[in-house]
Amino acid sequence: MEPKSRLVGDGEIDVSFEFFPPKTEKMEETLWHCIHRLAPLRPEFVSVTYGAGGSTRERTHTTVSRIIKETNLKPAAHLTCVDATKAEVDDVARDYWTSGVRHIVALRGDPASGVGDHYVPTQGGYANAAALVSGLKSIAPFEISVAGYPECHPESANLDADIENLKAKVDAGADRIITQFVFDGDYYLRFLERARAAGIWVPITPGVIPIHNFAQVSGFARKTGATIPAWIERRFEGLENDPKTSHLVASAVATEQVLGLVDEGVKSFHFYTLNRADLVYAICHLLGLRPAPVDSAKAKANAA
Repeated sequence: MEPKSRLVGDGEIDVSFEFFPPKTEKMEETLWHCIHRLAPLRPEFVSVTYGAGGSTRERTHTTVSRIIKETNLKPAAHLTCVDATKAEVDDVARDYWTSGVRHIVALRGDPASGVGDHYVPTQGGYANAAALVSGLKSIAPFEISVAGYPECHPESANLDADIENLKAKVDAGADRIITQFVFDGDYYLRFLERARAAGIWVPITPGVIPIHNFAQVSGFARKTGATIPAWIERRFEGLENDPKTSHLVASAVATEQVLGLVDEGVKSFHFYTLNRADLVYAICHLLGLRPAPVDSAKAKANAA
C-alpha cells in the first residue's frame, strides 16, 4: 500500500505558525515578509510569542493588533505568568479580547532570568499554567492552547508528573495542546498514547522546528530537553559554513519528519518559524498545501 504521505492533497492537512515580535525595524521587515509569505497557505491560526518585561509585551500586542487589522489570519497571543500579578495578566487578557483576539496560548513561562533557572511564582500572580487557564476562562470564552512536552518538561520530576500537570491544564479548560518541538516522531506518538491513556482527549498538535541553523537549534534543544537524534546530527555534519546546502538539508529532514507522522495518521502541525518563511513554505508545499488567491478588502486597503 502506498504511504499516506505520498497522497496528501490540498485541504487534508492543517497547519499553524508561530512568530516572535520584532525588536528592530529590520526584524520587523523580516517578520512581515514571513507573515505575507505564509498567509496564503491559510493556517488554522498564527501565534505570537510573549516574554517577561513591559517592552516585550507591548511588541507582542502591537504585532497581534496589526495581524488583526491588516490580514485575514486568526492570531493566538501568547500569555505567561512571569513577573506579573493576576490583575496585570487579567488586564492584558481583557485588552486582547477587546482588540479582537479570541485565542490565547497560555503558558507558565520561563523564568525572567533564563531557561534552566528555577521558576518562582510571582507574588500575587498565577502560580502555573493551569491556574492561568482557569483565570482566562473566567474572563472571556477564549479558545486556549497550552504546551505539552513529549520528552518531559525539564523541571518535571518524571513523565507521570508531567502528564498529571498537563491534565490539570486541560481540566482547567484548555482546548488544545501544542507540543514542544520534537525531531523524532516516536517521541510524539508515545506522548500522545500516554496522554490518551490519562484521559486527555483534546487535540494534541506536534511542534516542528525546521533546522535553519544547526548550532542555534541544537542549543534550543539542549535548553528544552529535546533530543536531536544522531542521524540528524550526521546530516548536518560539515555544513557549518555552507548555509545554502544546510537549508536544503533542513527542508529534507523536516519533511521526512512530518510525512512520517502523516503516515501515522497525524493531520495537524505547528511550525516554530523563527520568522523564517522559506523553509516552512517548502515543507507545507510537500504536505499538499497550496496558496489561496489573494483577494481581500484588507489587502486592497493596505496597498492604498
